[in-house]
Amino acid sequence: MDAATRDQVRQRAGGRCEYCRFPDHASDLPFHVEHIVASSHGGDDSMENLAWACARCNLRKGPNLATIDPDTRTQVALYSPRTMSWDEHFELRASRIVGLSAIGRGTVRLLDMNDRRRLAHRMELMERLQW
Repeated sequence: MDAATRDQVRQRAGGRCEYCRFPDHASDLPFHVEHIVASSHGGDDSMENLAWACARCNLRKGPNLATIDPDTRTQVALYSPRTMSWDEHFELRASRIVGLSAIGRGTVRLLDMNDRRRLAHRMELMERLQW
């Protein structure tokens, strides 16, 4: 990915992971320009198919396009930052990301957005007003 495209994707995301909203300034690992639809599923390098993602979310997402809603145990689409609204599918409660829909719940589960270390780091950033 060329530097101009990477910067454009980052700017559009406001410097935050488009999945878990983690700020890139607070990460020790570089963020990724992530393909929402992986090339193995026919995705391309267009801006409509690119998202700014923390390393953790990108690696947990992999090429997945769907997940399982833990409440209903049904298959649902994975959250897509280009076609879906974050606020319709997720809510931040204290330092926990809560899925508001089947898509949100499934995405939170698949990406493990509330693992112990992520919760602690999110809380620390919120307390320091850097979230």
